[in-house]
Amino acid sequence: MNTKVQPGTRPANPRFSSGPCTKRPGWSLKNLENATLGRSHRAAEGKARLKQAIDLTREVLQVPDTHRIGIVPASDTGAVEMAMWSLLGERGVDLLAWESFGAGWVSDALKQLKLDDAREISAPYGQLPDLAQVDFDRDVVFTWNGTTSGVRVPNADFIPADRKGLTICDATSAVFAQQLDFEKLDVVTFSWQKVLGGEAAHGMLILSPRAVERLETYTPVWPLPKIFRLTKGGKLIEGIFEGATINTPSMLCVEDYIDALNWSKSIGGLDALIARANKNLGVIEKFVTGAGWIDFLAEKAETRSNTSVCLSIVDERVASLEDADQAAFAKGMTKLLENEGVALDIGAYRDAPPGLRIWTGATVEQSDLEALMPWLEWAFETQLQSLHNDQAA
Repeated sequence: MNTKVQPGTRPANPRFSSGPCTKRPGWSLKNLENATLGRSHRAAEGKARLKQAIDLTREVLQVPDTHRIGIVPASDTGAVEMAMWSLLGERGVDLLAWESFGAGWVSDALKQLKLDDAREISAPYGQLPDLAQVDFDRDVVFTWNGTTSGVRVPNADFIPADRKGLTICDATSAVFAQQLDFEKLDVVTFSWQKVLGGEAAHGMLILSPRAVERLETYTPVWPLPKIFRLTKGGKLIEGIFEGATINTPSMLCVEDYIDALNWSKSIGGLDALIARANKNLGVIEKFVTGAGWIDFLAEKAETRSNTSVCLSIVDERVASLEDADQAAFAKGMTKLLENEGVALDIGAYRDAPPGLRIWTGATVEQSDLEALMPWLEWAFETQLQSLHNDQAA
């Protein structure tokens, strides 16, 4: 077995991490010079920048005027937990899980909130659960795009318009890359460091009128930490959705998010962002079709993510190995690519099956993915040679 020759072209940007994701093309610290540093976030200028971030979010994501948008603490995790702790318990809840983060929300509902009437509807990595099992007279918690499995719901058709329960959707690796139906979603959460490549620690919470009504008419039996409180005296704290954050935000991160949103507008808005992600996915689809040794973890094309693309090594020489050895093979590939400086942070998530995970969101350049594909082939062949040598020794 001969050592494969390295490809002649390298990605200009080797950052394919699934979070924090790569910055937008042309990004520079100079773009953040208008950040209101050293000022109170409650001063007029600071509040205006926070409100601008909210308004631009509404514009780019095409969020209906009926929905509130707020900046909340602790990234997407904080936003999801805020929604769950504030809204669940009024009725039974169906909890959907088909990957690590969805499973985390199930665990929190069952083990931390200790909800009595909660059903888990789950599926293994690579599949969606049977969505026909979901009872929308109950509340429903689900991820739109499974970041650690590369499996997404294809659309919101499974959600009825006349539902009685609330839909709480973790959309952090879907927003700005997939079309969300806000009329079918009562709570949407995400964070800046995913599809737009913003900085971490801040979450976004989008509430429908139905979610606001629940907040103002239902009080959970458990105590709520201050950073989770969305109401006061039985009324929604409207300031949260106008730029008055619960805790102190980083105004540098806010400016970075505004910069990413303005870039999104400059290239054509949501449609252009979705198109970039779809074209990026297409690069990998073309490669996988011709490679033979690798395949998508998502079993159905219509559920295949266009952001967090998860891949399995299906070549029999690797697939026949024990799980630990398959994981070692994949890690060997990612180490080779990292050492060559052509791909950083593309290993499968720690709880996911062994393989690769490549981010293809809108901030990734198609040309970089095209340059990466031959390197995947090189890494596979090189690692296969190493496996052959080890087995022959």
